Amino acid sequence: MSAAKRATGTAAPIDWPQAVHEVLKRSGVRFVAYVPDAGHKRLIELCEADRSMRTVVLTAEEEGVGLAAGAWLGGEKSVLLMQSSGVGNIVNSLGMIRECRFPLLMLITMRGEFGEFNPWQVPMGQATAGVLEAMGAVVNRIEAPDEAAAVVDAAARLAGNSTTAVAVLISQRMIGIKRFQEQGNQ
Repeated sequence: MSAAKRATGTAAPIDWPQAVHEVLKRSGVRFVAYVPDAGHKRLIELCEADRSMRTVVLTAEEEGVGLAAGAWLGGEKSVLLMQSSGVGNIVNSLGMIRECRFPLLMLITMRGEFGEFNPWQVPMGQATAGVLEAMGAVVNRIEAPDEAAAVVDAAARLAGNSTTAVAVLISQRMIGIKRFQEQGNQ
């Protein structure tokens, strides 16, 4: 039992971005492609600070699928970080993964779930898993911080060993609920 747990009777909170970064590093991920996202902020910062990884900022999520293909052809591993709303942007690109049989590991922060304030996030948030599965991706989900390392490790292994797309959906409860400040009587 940890000192923190003995002193307070509860376990110290798990730093899931740190745990995920460690898994990506141990898995040999060299390229981290992402569209800026507050849910991935800490993980992105950890990857940017890691001299063994190269982060690539994308203007659209489908560019990350091309980057993953190029990395794999060059003998390197990659990960694509995005928000659930970006899944709709990669549907056609997912067909390439299926036909060309290269690995794609995606870590997707969910929106449109628990406590969502933005109604525009709800449709794609609710459809994300189904869209990915319809395009042949294996879908895993993380609901709690203590699951993060094991789920990402298993997903990275599956993507690499089966040369397929594997998505890890990170629950909105884990990234926190975004709040919009009400102004006046709006």
